[in-house]
Amino acid sequence: MQKKLLNGLTAATCTPLDESGELHLQVVPSMVDHLIRVGVRGLYVCGSTGEGMSLSCNERISLTQAFVDAVAGRLPVISQVGHNSLREARRLAKEAERVGVDAISATCPSYFKISDVETLTECMAEIAGEAPELPFYYYHIPMLTGSAIHMPEFLMHASGRISNLVGIKYTDTKLHEFQECLELDNRRFETIWGCDEMLLGALAVGADAAIGSTYNVMSSLYLQLIDAFQQGDVDQARCLQSRSIAAIRVMGKYQFQPALKAVLGMLGCNVGGCRLPLKNLTEEDAINLRTDLEAIGFFDWAQSEACPTVC
Repeated sequence: MQKKLLNGLTAATCTPLDESGELHLQVVPSMVDHLIRVGVRGLYVCGSTGEGMSLSCNERISLTQAFVDAVAGRLPVISQVGHNSLREARRLAKEAERVGVDAISATCPSYFKISDVETLTECMAEIAGEAPELPFYYYHIPMLTGSAIHMPEFLMHASGRISNLVGIKYTDTKLHEFQECLELDNRRFETIWGCDEMLLGALAVGADAAIGSTYNVMSSLYLQLIDAFQQGDVDQARCLQSRSIAAIRVMGKYQFQPALKAVLGMLGCNVGGCRLPLKNLTEEDAINLRTDLEAIGFFDWAQSEACPTVC
């Protein structure tokens, strides 16, 4: 079995934009330094959090290059290269390899829905085949792609066709299916958890790696959650997960990506706003968001190295 690329927390990065909605790549080094400082162990670029589907291919290539350069080998960088056009996805995969990422990942085409394992395998084989030396992770996010194929079946079917398939980014809430993927063929595949508010449940069924949005703003909490679980302090782990759920619920009152970017700004890491069809928070929204986060003590414990032990 090859050495695993990911363990612990990988942050699904935001895309920094300036006031006119253009890439603001000068911010990327400070973003990377912030994420390394707060304990993440990998970066996932151009995913859902990073508004990858709202960027042009050239922008995605430039953004990926900026993250690779800023990281300078300090932790793995994974580029999400999925596209409704498989030709564009193949181009993105090849360019990601050229700029020096450690792995690629891809959603499936989503305008025309994929409903069978064979078609999904064919699509992913085309993408992964453009960068055959890089590890490839399928990005399973049925709430956005509309493709709810049984992932254990896909992994076993696709592994015979995609030589560089190492696993999946599993962003769904079916813990039983996630567990089946983890245990498949003597834990052959890296199965990376993708729902932040259910990290404790994923740990309970065997997860050892996760990719998430709120690791940008609450990594200390999640690291303590993992440590508490590993130490057998399930009550403390539950308490920390409850804090995460409360914060995500507050952000969920708004469109999530703009809210997350606003919270990053509140923590001193200004990454700008979002592009349509996502709508930026109004000034009133931002004030209400901060007020609601203050009400649950978010700014006391989100980045604290020692969260309160009582819920």
